[in-house]
Amino acid sequence: MGLFNFKKDAGTKVPDTSAADEVRARAEKSRALLGLVQDLGFDVDGLKVGFEGGVVTVEGKVASQEEREKIVLILGNTQGVSQVDDRLEVEAPAPEARMYTVESGDSLSKIAKEVYGDAMKYPVIFEANKPMLKDPDKIYPGQVLRIPALG
Repeated sequence: MGLFNFKKDAGTKVPDTSAADEVRARAEKSRALLGLVQDLGFDVDGLKVGFEGGVVTVEGKVASQEEREKIVLILGNTQGVSQVDDRLEVEAPAPEARMYTVESGDSLSKIAKEVYGDAMKYPVIFEANKPMLKDPDKIYPGQVLRIPALG
């Protein structure tokens, strides 16, 4: 649990709100972010997502640390989001994965070489970031990725 920082102008684009007043705009953005998590098929008991001033607050209960981290990354790697206030509860706590912010010129193999000492371990990073990543060659600067420990 905690506060995670993200690059506000990078990531998945969710539809702009059409609401004229700020309260309705926040509610629409919250619903869009909630839909993003639900569309990827995560099972979260009591899922609540709020949005205000670039900060997403997420609450609920998930089965694993991996699910928790993926949900935080889905929300944080969205345009307009600068921070995620993670209030998710985990049923089976486990050690946290390392988070890595992609820089210009990075590839999954370059990151794998840096963190694991072996560029051919890039599939470990790719698998750890599904379903957010759909192609190992499509990462972008500012994106935050999960880097799990090798088992």
